[in-house]
Amino acid sequence: MSEHAVPPVYPRATDEMSRRRRELAPEVHEAWDRFSSAVFADGALDERTKQLIAVAVAHTTQCPYCIAGHTRLAHRRGATDAQVMEAIWVAAEMRAGAAYAHAAIALEALGGHGHAHGASQAHGDGQGQTQGHTHGDGHAHAPGPRADG
Repeated sequence: MSEHAVPPVYPRATDEMSRRRRELAPEVHEAWDRFSSAVFADGALDERTKQLIAVAVAHTTQCPYCIAGHTRLAHRRGATDAQVMEAIWVAAEMRAGAAYAHAAIALEALGGHGHAHGASQAHGDGQGQTQGHTHGDGHAHAPGPRADG
């Protein structure tokens, strides 16, 4: 993999940038380092699996720094090129699946034909939150802010 895997539109991460981040907020930076180390340590999931999850998440969040860094870390922890690509395909399916599932919102706006769950879930809880539920595609969606409130 190229050392310059991050597209040139983004600034290249440098040791100077890392030093400056640490200098500007040392306590927070130290807490971040401890948090990150704890998250990626072997546990119920081994580090390679966690790095593959991070590769997939990095693709859904579209962070070029995370994509490059976690892809390299997954490879260093033993992930094959095929495993990295499969994780990326999982991410692609999840993004596409979310768009497909959220068509229910458009269908509801077009006349209420998107939900078979009843008015309380289709219209929220009265506090600006929609109810979490599963759509016909099998994806479960958590509660979240309503588009109109």
